Amino acid sequence: MRLLFAGTPAAALPSLRALLDSEHEVVAVLTRPDAPQGRGRRLTPSPVKALALEAGVPVLTPATLKDPDVQAELRELAPDAAPVVAYGALIPPDALTIPAHGWINLHFSLLPAWRGAAPAQRAVLAGQDSTGMSVFRIAEGLDTGDVIATSATPIGATETSGQLLDRMAVEGAPLLLRALDELAAGTANFTPQDDDLATRAAKLTPAEARVDWRRPAAEVSAHLRGMSPDPGAWSLLEGQRVKLHGVGETPAGDLPALAPGQLHPTKRALLVGTGTTPLALDRLSPPGKREMAAADWARGAGLAPGTAFETFPEHPTQETA
Repeated sequence: MRLLFAGTPAAALPSLRALLDSEHEVVAVLTRPDAPQGRGRRLTPSPVKALALEAGVPVLTPATLKDPDVQAELRELAPDAAPVVAYGALIPPDALTIPAHGWINLHFSLLPAWRGAAPAQRAVLAGQDSTGMSVFRIAEGLDTGDVIATSATPIGATETSGQLLDRMAVEGAPLLLRALDELAAGTANFTPQDDDLATRAAKLTPAEARVDWRRPAAEVSAHLRGMSPDPGAWSLLEGQRVKLHGVGETPAGDLPALAPGQLHPTKRALLVGTGTTPLALDRLSPPGKREMAAADWARGAGLAPGTAFETFPEHPTQETA
């Protein structure tokens, strides 16, 4: 089939590589415009654009797909299907019929669970021990189209949403290719989603990333892992914001009794109190410093006994809620 691939971040690269190596023909790549990056705010191509140019595939970077001229350019490509992996923009209704078999999206949840921008993150935040990937044909609603293929995957006890997404990006590539092969062969089965079972996966915000240490350890762990790497869970220590990047393996043996948020360094770990049992922090970013191992930071910080992250105020204000 003639394919128009749509994707932008690194999570889309395994799928693009798989399609480039397949019997299908990637006639063009659609990605978001170059964006400013780094301290110098230098315009930088997306990872997908960089790979496409390396492979000699034409690249389109329109600001919007609503432009009739852009849609006309896509029609001239005569794509049989348009596989989509984290493109980052909605496909307008007028463009949905351009590919003969439609826009075929690899989504990082088992639909209809977690429709939206942050499916992997929301699965981790919810404390799930498994999730999965779905390939579906895009319809006018948000992630509402008929499903062609699914594949389940576990969520590790210390796995962050970033680690999970990286892994699913690799595992999802052959799933997407299989669905496209079935479309080409005329053997694809389309299963409608049950809208009554749908859950939303809204984009994460820094405001909701603040840690409430009074919650049970399992919920705090899910929060720390789900918010990593972006926007990054955080808490206040002596009035300064510390970013927290996931959890480590909790040491074996008896654990100290710690108040919520209280820090307790050991030789190999930095424990923090929760509403139930302590957790071991993995990595953190102190104010104005780079990310480092939590245990290493604790050894150099000279923490006084009883040092603790601030807990939520009993009556949160709009600024801290």
